[in-house]
Amino acid sequence: MRIAIASLAATIALVIAGCSPSPTPPKIEAKPARAALPDYYGTLEPFASDAVYFVLTDRFVNGDPSNDHRDQGKAKGDAFYTFDRPVPGAPAGKHDNVGYLGGDFKGIADHAQYIRDMGFGAVWITPIVDQPDEAFTGGEPAKWEGFWTDGGKTGYHGYWGVNFYQLDEHLPSSGLDFRGLTKTLRAHGLKTVLDIVANHGSPAYTMPVDQPKFGEIYDSKGTLIADHMNLPPEKLDPKNPLNAFYNHKVGIAQLSDLNEHDPHVLPYLVGAYEQWIDQGADAFRIDTISWLPHSFWHAFSQKIREKRPGFFMFGEAFDYDAKKIAEHTWAENANVSVLDFPLKQALANLFEKPAGDFASLAEPLHLTGGPYANPYELMTFYDNHDMPRMNASDAGFIDAHNWLFTARGIPVIYYGSEIGFERGTAEHAGNRNYFGVERIEAAKTHPIQAALTRIAKVRAASPALQRGLQINIELQGDRAAFYRVYQHDGKHQIALVLLNKGDAPTKFSITQMLQAGQWRSGFDNLVRDVAPGGAFDAEVPAHGVRVWLLDAPISNPALVAALGTAMADKGVRKH
Repeated sequence: MRIAIASLAATIALVIAGCSPSPTPPKIEAKPARAALPDYYGTLEPFASDAVYFVLTDRFVNGDPSNDHRDQGKAKGDAFYTFDRPVPGAPAGKHDNVGYLGGDFKGIADHAQYIRDMGFGAVWITPIVDQPDEAFTGGEPAKWEGFWTDGGKTGYHGYWGVNFYQLDEHLPSSGLDFRGLTKTLRAHGLKTVLDIVANHGSPAYTMPVDQPKFGEIYDSKGTLIADHMNLPPEKLDPKNPLNAFYNHKVGIAQLSDLNEHDPHVLPYLVGAYEQWIDQGADAFRIDTISWLPHSFWHAFSQKIREKRPGFFMFGEAFDYDAKKIAEHTWAENANVSVLDFPLKQALANLFEKPAGDFASLAEPLHLTGGPYANPYELMTFYDNHDMPRMNASDAGFIDAHNWLFTARGIPVIYYGSEIGFERGTAEHAGNRNYFGVERIEAAKTHPIQAALTRIAKVRAASPALQRGLQINIELQGDRAAFYRVYQHDGKHQIALVLLNKGDAPTKFSITQMLQAGQWRSGFDNLVRDVAPGGAFDAEVPAHGVRVWLLDAPISNPALVAALGTAMADKGVRKH
């Protein structure tokens, strides 16, 4: 009994002890919250990370000869066959072709690594939809250096759609449809930019005898829903449902002009292009965007982004007036990017001429006070398939690429430019000639390609070059110096870009807005320590570029002031 009582007493003592107040924990002084760093960026658009390689699919590589359809149209005679149609009138040693030449999805897929190895993050391919199965017998006959001459031409380029829901038979291979292509490209780290058309279909009239598919449009089930009936636009019958799909006005050449007011047109196109998004398209390039009103594109972009929020699109407004093409970028209109034609004109003038002055680029950059919703989201280029290729020397191409991959905007390079392919040639004069495996292999040791790869890979690794604000230091003669600055979401980087397009080395001594710290070369492991109030001295070789990076919060007062002005400008633009 005593043992029990003693045990109980011990238990009570332990309980009492357990209920005793705990020692007061030491007081921890709260640290003051770190002030958030201000945001500095040109754009937050994810697609800005990816330089674009533009491929005219039929003219890149014939990866699968079994889909060439070399006998297509032959049964009806020479005027109708579709494969290999040389343009007449070519001078000695020159050639061009308006027929199919065999390029296909497999040709792109087989050389996806080649494109990726150059430093590109996306491939823009021409339209993939079904085209007519014969050469066009109307219009003015295609001729050497002819412009908008479509007689004898085929739909090799993809812009003559007749069924926007169906792949053209020249493109896929067994086991490689569009979904397979986008999957393959993605496996190589490449996005797919799909070229789309909404304002027109195929050539529609002036044929001696109406040809199948020309001027016709079919739905996803293969049902005919529109037919121009080989009639000129003014003779179309608005009461005929098959004519109602088209406008009663002359459009581009003899192309059927889609009627944006017809209630069936927008749903048809949205449904078709949503299908291709489902199969892997990552972005759209919009052909001839200016041929339809802003209201149409506003509705179209809204519908597409309802399905895929933030889906990136850029339009082709073939105009050198920045104020005109900028309207497509505004939120109340299409709210898309555009190809930067005004800057293109300045770039071609600069890099085609050894005496060109970097100062000519200051105005068309529109870094402040410009008309664009955001100039940093524009697609920058110097030529394409609809204009003469840039007629520059090897050094000119190298200089152009050094600029495109460091300055504001998203660079676009037309296939073959990595070797100066067919430089100076226009459409129907070699601009769209076949590239092929042999040229790809030769390109791997070409000086233009080597220099392009070098600077493209620096851009691919630098958030400042991809999305940073551009603050110019010097644009004069053969020399250019500027900062690209990015600070957002815990990332901060300053890129100092030094360009020399001259034939001799040049020395820079940068003090303006220069931030102290340890700078590293974008090309190698070299580092440079810059003291407060010091200078950054560097020599840039002939036709060379140097990129130096500082990965640190932005603190230089003069640079902070310039960046604040740039950000304020972004805030008052039309978004």
